[in-house]
Amino acid sequence: MAVAEELGVDHEVILYIKTPPDEATLTKIVEVLEDPVEDLVRKDSKFKKLELNPEDYVDNPKAVVDILVKHKQLLQRPVLVTKDKAIIGRPKQRIIDFLSS
Repeated sequence: MAVAEELGVDHEVILYIKTPPDEATLTKIVEVLEDPVEDLVRKDSKFKKLELNPEDYVDNPKAVVDILVKHKQLLQRPVLVTKDKAIIGRPKQRIIDFLSS
């Protein structure tokens, strides 16, 4: 992540397509996520093609984890995770704020 490098923050980049998070990892992320859990799911053309209903994921961590385990491409990114919190890094300023704190 260019922002982390610019700020001189040690970080690890995980390529979610090559190394998708497993159910346990996703569960930990949703437990500490500061954003609405449903925001982890991309509502893009693949979401529509699968005929999914966005309302099924509102305040429903289990449904979010289940769909992301099945369809890793639906994971919103970037997701920034520390030991005790996680955020979706959009817009870019959120990344800067998160890494600067």
